[in-house]
Amino acid sequence: MAQKRKYYLGSIATLFLAMLFFSCKDGYERVGDEAMPKIFPQGIGENFVLTYTEAKETMEINDVDSSKVIAVLSSPISNNFDNLQFPYRTFPEGLTVDLFDDQGNRNTIVADYGIIYSATNLIDLQGNVVVTTHDRKKLEAPQLYYDQDNEWIFTQEKFRFTNPEDGTVMDGEGMDFNKDLSYFNAHKTYGLMTIKEEK
Repeated sequence: MAQKRKYYLGSIATLFLAMLFFSCKDGYERVGDEAMPKIFPQGIGENFVLTYTEAKETMEINDVDSSKVIAVLSSPISNNFDNLQFPYRTFPEGLTVDLFDDQGNRNTIVADYGIIYSATNLIDLQGNVVVTTHDRKKLEAPQLYYDQDNEWIFTQEKFRFTNPEDGTVMDGEGMDFNKDLSYFNAHKTYGLMTIKEEK
C-alpha cells in the first residue's frame, strides 16, 4: 500500500512538473531589430579597390589601351551581401569614390559609410560626405546618393557648397548635380552667396 502511494505521488509530481514545463510559454512579442533574421556577408574584403572602366569601342582579345578608367572605389573593409534577393555591398569603415571625366580630371567623394545596391547601381554615401572637384570646388552633406548609370549625384539633406573660384559659400537643402559639379540644381538655398555681374 505504501509503495502504491509512493508510485501515485511520484506520478502526480511528474505530471505536475510536465504541465508546469509545457505551460511556460514565451509571450513576448518581438518587434524591430530583434524580429529580423541575422544576415551575414558571403564574403569580407580588406583593402578593397574596385575599378570601373569603359571601352571606347568594341575591344579585341589583345587590346590593352582601348578602355579608360571612369571611377575607382576604395575602402578598408567591404562586406558582400550579393547572395541576397536584393543584393548589396556595405563599407562600414568608410568609402572613397574617385570619378574621372573625359579629360582625365579626378573628382573625389569621401564618406564615413557606404552601401552599393548592385541591382540598381546606386551608391548610398553616409556620414560627413565631402565631394571635392579637380578645380577645388567642395560640397559637404550628411548623405548623398550617386547614380552610376546616369552619373548623377543627389541629396535631400542640408548641404554646403564652396566655390573658391567665385569666392562663394552656399548653404541649402536638397540638391542634384552631375559628377564634376559643372551643372547643379539647388532645391532650397540660404546663407552667403555672391553673384558676379557680366561686363
